[in-house]
Amino acid sequence: MPQYMDVHHGMKGITADQLKEAHDADLAVEKEEGVHFVHAWADPGSGKVYCLSEAPSAEAVKRVHERAGHPADEIHQVQLSI
Repeated sequence: MPQYMDVHHGMKGITADQLKEAHDADLAVEKEEGVHFVHAWADPGSGKVYCLSEAPSAEAVKRVHERAGHPADEIHQVQLSI
């Protein structure tokens, strides 16, 4: 299944608890869209949050984040990894 890295902007000051809460909200609806969120990272200083997922499409990732209440600003398919 393709992998996607998405980026959220504007989350300056996010805490570990808030990141977990957002990730848990994604996990609660991911199966309905055929998505599996693998990991999430945050940089509280810049306000950026990054999520790695396996999904049938970028649109499926977009729908999960929208339903979870935190739309992604960017979604990129991961073409190569080592």
